[in-house]
Amino acid sequence: MSALRLVREDGAVGIWHGDQLLARYVHQPTEAQLESPRPFFHPIHTLGGELVSLYRPHDHVWHKGISWSLPNVGTENFWGGPTYVRDRGYVQLPNNGAMVHREFTRLTADAEQVGVAERLAWVTEAGETWFDEHRRFTITVDAGGWVLAFATRFTNVSGREVVFGSPTTQGRDNAGYGGLFWRGPRSFTGGTVYAPGVAGADELMGIRAQWLGFTGRHDETSRCSTLVFVDAPDNPGHPTQWFVRSELFACVCPAPFFSTEHPVADGGTVTLRYAVVIADGDPGLDGAAKLAKAGRAALTSVEER
Repeated sequence: MSALRLVREDGAVGIWHGDQLLARYVHQPTEAQLESPRPFFHPIHTLGGELVSLYRPHDHVWHKGISWSLPNVGTENFWGGPTYVRDRGYVQLPNNGAMVHREFTRLTADAEQVGVAERLAWVTEAGETWFDEHRRFTITVDAGGWVLAFATRFTNVSGREVVFGSPTTQGRDNAGYGGLFWRGPRSFTGGTVYAPGVAGADELMGIRAQWLGFTGRHDETSRCSTLVFVDAPDNPGHPTQWFVRSELFACVCPAPFFSTEHPVADGGTVTLRYAVVIADGDPGLDGAAKLAKAGRAALTSVEER
């Protein structure tokens, strides 16, 4: 059986399973301030080697593989690009903040698990530090694929209350994005969305569910791959609302601030955990539920201890 390993690179770490790169975590991005620079996972591959992430698509250059990104953080934007403002629509403002890597506090790898812990600062475009973040993730291999478990704890150090929201809380219907956001390959457009007891597509936008999956088909090989996202039961607002698209382009985001603003007092902390299962093939609805079960089991690896 192939072992997991972690390889340090310039501004990134690569996670390998034998000779297959599973994911690269870029912790020192070089993109422009307009794109709200922040760490991201890309490329992301299945165990079988299929690419299941997209980087800087021309329609939204701030979309990058899988990343933790938030569009409406008080008056600031840690998502990238324009900000949706009530009664004004999308406006490009001088408010594109960055999530800045400070240090790794854990980098471990053995045959069964890679573990990473990181400290970050959320710095506004004006240079103010608004949040301190402690981020953790693990990668494990399961019989059905491999699992990324992700946790974040961010603390308000701005000296004021900060309200988290989304374009929907600002008045734009069904635009509640913000959180752990995945952008899929172009060929995944028109793919199938799975949630507990239902398979569909864009009509599942805004659904509340414990998990949500997406199956797409690859160009050249015509093979399918599947990602299943799991919302931890102790997350605020669980089960979360989901931002998901299939017909315009492929994306999934468990969105904790989709339709309800969440104020965080100065000194207050928010903690969230998710799992993402990456698998080859189309497992169908029942198979997606089994992958979600594997994701739930992996969530314990990023619990605070």
